[in-house]
Amino acid sequence: MSTHTEKSAGEPLDLDDPKLTRFDVFQEGLRRDDIEIVHYEPQFVAGSKAERRTARLVSSFFLLTGLAATAFLVIYIWWPWEYEPGSGGDKFYTPLLGVTLGVALLGIGFGILTWGKKLLPKEVAIQDRHEGEVDQVDRKITGQTMLFVADELGVKRRPLLGISLLAGLAPVGAVAAAPLVGGLIKHPHENNQMFTTGFHPGENGEKIRLIREDGRPVRPADISAGGQITVFPGIEHGVSNKHADSVTLLIHLREADAVEARQANERAGHGDYMWGNYAAYSKICTHAGCPASLYEQQTNRLLCPCHQSQFLITDNARPIFGPASRRLPQLPIEVDAEGFFVAKSDYTETVGPDFWERP
Repeated sequence: MSTHTEKSAGEPLDLDDPKLTRFDVFQEGLRRDDIEIVHYEPQFVAGSKAERRTARLVSSFFLLTGLAATAFLVIYIWWPWEYEPGSGGDKFYTPLLGVTLGVALLGIGFGILTWGKKLLPKEVAIQDRHEGEVDQVDRKITGQTMLFVADELGVKRRPLLGISLLAGLAPVGAVAAAPLVGGLIKHPHENNQMFTTGFHPGENGEKIRLIREDGRPVRPADISAGGQITVFPGIEHGVSNKHADSVTLLIHLREADAVEARQANERAGHGDYMWGNYAAYSKICTHAGCPASLYEQQTNRLLCPCHQSQFLITDNARPIFGPASRRLPQLPIEVDAEGFFVAKSDYTETVGPDFWERP
């Protein structure tokens, strides 16, 4: 440490004195701010083997961060993510994203902690709180103090730390930007996958039947008034996770409730979506994608058990309670020549959480 402040303990130093070191200005700033350094001790001798070994350890954490973040980007952009039946690489897409991002964040954390705990000097200081305007001299002291702190970080003296920090954080920044620019790399709605379900008419325009979980088609007589049943598209893998976005609740409304529901449909331009007293709505909550499956006959409310959103079936499944902000999409239905329910068309609105429909 310099002796300048010791020689002039009672008087302010001349900050323009070229003999002053950055640490002298730092100490002077502390003295003027009524700060007492109780303990100050570098942990390593500058340039020692122990210091270089610790710097390499910190650098390895940052480089690990860079590698993990780069792996995240590669997986995010090029790894197959679309669902395919059976076992395949698409099953590892989300876990790999989680692992690589987790390793990247842990690398940053351990790197910064090790840097602060092992490389920075140990310092204990006490300061009295006081108020007042900041003059030009104090600003100069503050600037020099910040530069001194930068010197203490040792980036100039340990270039490996700076290079590894840049190599580690640059890919992390790219990870944060990847979801925003991902649509510029690959069209997020390629093949219109977010806007079609298993109820989309076939190649020849044939309408898709509504079936039970065991594959049996559904007739109007299968549901009593006030009752409901979960239905799926009557296609190959229609009951599997491949068409998890197609799960639908078919409801048989009571006469008075059905009249009210038809009037609401007409106001929304869905006048032909119901068949008789029957209405079909997506079971996927528009808040977070949970199954909205708890139907209360007396109030005609459909409840999502995850976050307590409630939808009024007699008013186009409008959300009336909870965090959901968009109504459940309604599936247009009718009965075919054989007396089974079919979808007149696919859903005319995107199913699931709100953000799915945002390009």
